[in-house]
Amino acid sequence: MISRLETMVLSGADLPLGVVRQQIASAIDIFIHLSRLRDRSRRVTEISEVVGMKNGEVVLNPLYQFQEKEERSGRIIGALESTGRQLLHTEKLSMAGMSRFAREQAGVGL
Repeated sequence: MISRLETMVLSGADLPLGVVRQQIASAIDIFIHLSRLRDRSRRVTEISEVVGMKNGEVVLNPLYQFQEKEERSGRIIGALESTGRQLLHTEKLSMAGMSRFAREQAGVGL
């Protein structure tokens, strides 16, 4: 996902790659990745939080990933499943009045 964004920006601008990555990391909070599966359907295959930058790379925290269960009549059966990782940056949720949700996601008691 990130490499496609980098490519789109770099094709129209004369910016260093590090600057483009920093802009992506600071501008995007959550990635929702859609993919076309082998049965030609489109599904949400991953939801990841953008954590920030480390060693010049955008760091992601995968929250949900698509898990294929079976294939029936040529159709892929599956669902998004939690990775067990918690949302790290809950500040914006709190500012939007969703402080209870933010605390639950962070594993903090009410």
